[in-house]
Amino acid sequence: MNKSVADAIRLVTELKNYLTGKVEAEIVVAPSFVSLHPVEIAIQGTSIKLAAQNMYHEDSGAFTGEISPLMLVDVGVKYVVLGHSERRQIFSENNHLINKKVLAAQEYDLHPILCLGETKEQRASKATFDVIETQLKECLRGVHDSYAANVVIAYEPVWAIGSGEPATPDQAQEVHHFIREQLSAMFRKDIANQIRILYGGSVNPSNVRDFMNQDDVDGVLAGGASLETSSFVSLIHSVDGE
Repeated sequence: MNKSVADAIRLVTELKNYLTGKVEAEIVVAPSFVSLHPVEIAIQGTSIKLAAQNMYHEDSGAFTGEISPLMLVDVGVKYVVLGHSERRQIFSENNHLINKKVLAAQEYDLHPILCLGETKEQRASKATFDVIETQLKECLRGVHDSYAANVVIAYEPVWAIGSGEPATPDQAQEVHHFIREQLSAMFRKDIANQIRILYGGSVNPSNVRDFMNQDDVDGVLAGGASLETSSFVSLIHSVDGE
């Protein structure tokens, strides 16, 4: 919940101006709902893709305050973040509800960025893998093999988000590798290898390369580092290997 419409347009406009050379990394921006359409207009003609931060699983109806997949598709959204830790913790979203949203995304060919992660207490009690396995299986129930490669998984250890203390690259790799193994058991191995697994949690330009050097880290889900053009561009260049 950051930035006015004008601020969001300014950020992506500056981003466009900086990214004049060839960029290998795929860049996705996720402004607030009120900025989706203006940002979609601002990024036309670029390779930047648009994501929403959440959605409801119904097409329409008496769900005041919610946004449907139809509405997102109508304004050019390609990706939608689902199951973010803040949605789980603050708004009490559970795996069952998130699964409904994933299946709605599947129906409308939206690419879900499914967030998974354990709390500090769960890690301390050595429940990390149990939590991740349950989240994966319950949130991806009913996803077709033909669609699964469109899913993006974002591992965001809750204890690292906004703390300034990210997981170590080895910790991230350990969980990412476990996620990859679980995906291989749920879908065909060739499909599982196509599913991108992102790391999120206090990632910044100074530590991103350490994460990207891990075998099963395919990208990052950035929070605070994406709010200013300079740090966002530095992050992109670091991911891109420059």
